Amino acid sequence: MTFLCRHELPPLLRAIHDPPRRLYLRGAGNLAILNGPAVAIVGARACSPYGAQVARMLGRELASAGVVVVSGMARGVDGEAHRGALESDGHTVAVLGCGIDRDYPAAHASLARAIAERSLLVSEYEHGVPPSPYRFPARNRIVAGLSAATVVVEARERSGALITADFALEEGREVFAVPGEISSALSAGTNALLRLGATPLTSAGDVLEALGIEPPERERPSHPLFDLLPATADELARSTGMTPGEVAAVIAELEVGGFVAEGDGTYRALA
Repeated sequence: MTFLCRHELPPLLRAIHDPPRRLYLRGAGNLAILNGPAVAIVGARACSPYGAQVARMLGRELASAGVVVVSGMARGVDGEAHRGALESDGHTVAVLGCGIDRDYPAAHASLARAIAERSLLVSEYEHGVPPSPYRFPARNRIVAGLSAATVVVEARERSGALITADFALEEGREVFAVPGEISSALSAGTNALLRLGATPLTSAGDVLEALGIEPPERERPSHPLFDLLPATADELARSTGMTPGEVAAVIAELEVGGFVAEGDGTYRALA
């Protein structure tokens, strides 16, 4: 069993008010991952399609820039942030609210394996400790503690993601919130953070700028379809003469690359 004692913890985590006594590790990633620039991406488990797209895009773009993406491997925003990071050549760290040998939720077992193949899963709980409701708020302090900044993508008024943001604020770390529709319950928590002074997030570049990291250059997609956005899939097919299948294939490639996102049936350029 691999673990770090309190005096071996990464400096940011060791500096929090209540650092873990031990931090158990699982995965092939180098321990240096825990000492690199890191950003937490957290949010609603039952997030909207928009929230999932934003979380995945942020995970991918931050990891591509050399930032370690930290989250809690929960459903929704957490899982999408991890997946986005894995789509790059960067790293992601999953902080568990259960024993280091467990994959929770069970639906994320394949995601846990993918993280372990390249990066790290960590927990303050040793083998065999079951998930329990009180362990997840405790887990959130480690998510925030490992990170120089925390991004909240979507959150209801009493979301656990807000607990992570509170921990980050208590430690004097930067907190970003993705603005949302004022009529959406999923935006109530993030919009409340903005009222309290959190930094509005409009792109991964906002986080990189705060960390003093130069974003990697990205070439603009050359496919003519990209120049027609925003548009629906039907509009793209009519404008280009492509079949629906051909349009879907191009859009999928652009989405994976983080250049396009869909909302309410309309595809919009992100770059």
